Amino acid sequence: MLREFEVADLFTLANAACGTATLFLCLQFLAEGERSWLWAGFVLLPVAFVCDALDGWVARKLRRSSRLGADLDSLADIISFGVAPATLAYTLGARGGWDVLILIGFVCCGIARLARFNVTAKDMADEQTGKVPYFEGTPIPSSLVLVLLMAVAFSQDAVYRDLWGGVMRLGPMAWHPASSLFALSGAAMVSTRLRIPKP
Repeated sequence: MLREFEVADLFTLANAACGTATLFLCLQFLAEGERSWLWAGFVLLPVAFVCDALDGWVARKLRRSSRLGADLDSLADIISFGVAPATLAYTLGARGGWDVLILIGFVCCGIARLARFNVTAKDMADEQTGKVPYFEGTPIPSSLVLVLLMAVAFSQDAVYRDLWGGVMRLGPMAWHPASSLFALSGAAMVSTRLRIPKP
């Protein structure tokens, strides 16, 4: 199987490794309470983004791309820009019942968005360039905006009950209004009306 990998795929796997490491760093923080573990997780996700950008650039420069690489890219992205940001939010205190449902929905929206892109990219591609001219819905790496906001909140100790917006009870479950940002991000990813030109 290793023979089927291209150079660009190594950057894709590095993306996935950064996202996976962030998950373990969240667990380490929850177990020990050492802040440096979580800071390392915050740093790794921008590194994952750089790797995500480089895999496409390298594939174009070397003119070596494959269907395997496209699927690898989507799988890596859902870890680094879907599951990892949701896990960071949970780690910071978005653990109410409604929060968890929102975070699960966010991850599912990311999966749906990537699956839709994989299926429709060929039909949407420009005949001359072969590239898709626009994003339909926000790309999943846009979740880095949420990661940045969470890093700011963490630096201000705005965590757990002190999360921005506080915490309230809706019916039988707790809800942190700050988790609504994940609901908005998920909705933007699966939107078919939102079209963003690709650079």
